[in-house]
Amino acid sequence: MIRIRPWSLALLAAMLLACSPALNWREVRIDGMPLRLLLPCKPDRAERAVAMGGRQLPLRMLGCDADGATFAVSHVQAPMAAGMDVAALLAGWKAAVLAHVQASAVVEQVWVPAGVGTSGPALHLRAEGRRADGAAIAMQAVWFATADAAGLHLVHGVVFTPQLRQDVAESFFSSFAPAP
Repeated sequence: MIRIRPWSLALLAAMLLACSPALNWREVRIDGMPLRLLLPCKPDRAERAVAMGGRQLPLRMLGCDADGATFAVSHVQAPMAAGMDVAALLAGWKAAVLAHVQASAVVEQVWVPAGVGTSGPALHLRAEGRRADGAAIAMQAVWFATADAAGLHLVHGVVFTPQLRQDVAESFFSSFAPAP
């Protein structure tokens, strides 16, 4: 008997929904956390320190451009601490991103990544904004936190496109799954 795992169906659906010669979906993993996802191109990776929750923490990013869209995921790992306000950390991160792109017409909704246990709120939003060069963009983004023995993992995924492409963003976000 063949056993199909729920996350594998989500990955297959994501790949089928966004089939395009310009989108070459591949599985990638985020360094330092047990999460995998699909990106439609070979990602570049970067790391820098950010102030979050009164501490300097490493922010790891990976992302790429394909078919006129930018796909990126960022991860911050924080040590578990008593009284840590996960919702406030995610809200601060969201506010910084929205300010950076001069966001308007923001529509938010609760979001639950399939198969990924979350710690605190998880959020999906759509907004209009501007690139650094002033060009208009549509932004779709998610924020969530999850915890394991290594600590608290804060995650932000985003898709920037010239015009809203719900199917492409949904393929990206629905691919977030625990790594085996």
